[in-house]
Amino acid sequence: MLEVTILAILQGVAEFLPISSSGHLVMAQNLLGVNEPGMRLDMFLHLGTLVAIFAYYWKKVSSLAAGLSGKESWIYAAKIAASAVPAIIVYALFHSQIKELFESTAAVGALLMFTGAVLVGTRFLPSGVNDVGFLRAVAMGAAQAVAILPGVSRSGMTLAAARAGKVSPEKAAEFSFLMSAPLIAGGALLETIEAAPAEDMQIGWGLTVYGAAVAAVVGYFSLALLVKTLKGRHFWLFGVYCVAAGLFAMYSA
Repeated sequence: MLEVTILAILQGVAEFLPISSSGHLVMAQNLLGVNEPGMRLDMFLHLGTLVAIFAYYWKKVSSLAAGLSGKESWIYAAKIAASAVPAIIVYALFHSQIKELFESTAAVGALLMFTGAVLVGTRFLPSGVNDVGFLRAVAMGAAQAVAILPGVSRSGMTLAAARAGKVSPEKAAEFSFLMSAPLIAGGALLETIEAAPAEDMQIGWGLTVYGAAVAAVVGYFSLALLVKTLKGRHFWLFGVYCVAAGLFAMYSA
């Protein structure tokens, strides 16, 4: 239960705060001695964060679902679909090479420092008022593709890309997390298909559902914290943390 709790909290915090959930999971496994979760638990932790996204943006999700007979909702859905294309291409072409990076704490540390540098750089970007158009959606999708690498924050990269495109903080956060929903669901499904039966039985259903619930609750409040931070001028401070965490990971490797 302790290991499941640690992994669920890490997933809930790092999936939304721009500090890289994959990077922190590697650090927890290699530096703290936390065992790698079975595929089923990993899938349910991701589904827990997906529940957090739907709960936080329930009004937007419900309005999109209700308005699919209208042009505006279809355009928004098309932008989400377009944003997913770069990550799908990168994963299909470099899946094996990316998997190897998950075994290197030093590589994760270096990529965490890269994330930190990008986030610190957002301090010098002006505030935006734009909405997310198709070109900005694709740019955020390209940033999301880079974040497949362990140690690169998905939310950090997509929000930095949005800031560079002068997108308003509220619109940037909303689109950033709604665009992640198909990839989270697709990744969970892919992990389920690839999982071996023996791995699926590592952790019982009770702990699996418990972990998903913890990830969902922690994720909801992490998402709320990030949105609040984006409205202020302290978002770049997450970059300082990432640089420090990256240095620690490299030193401990």
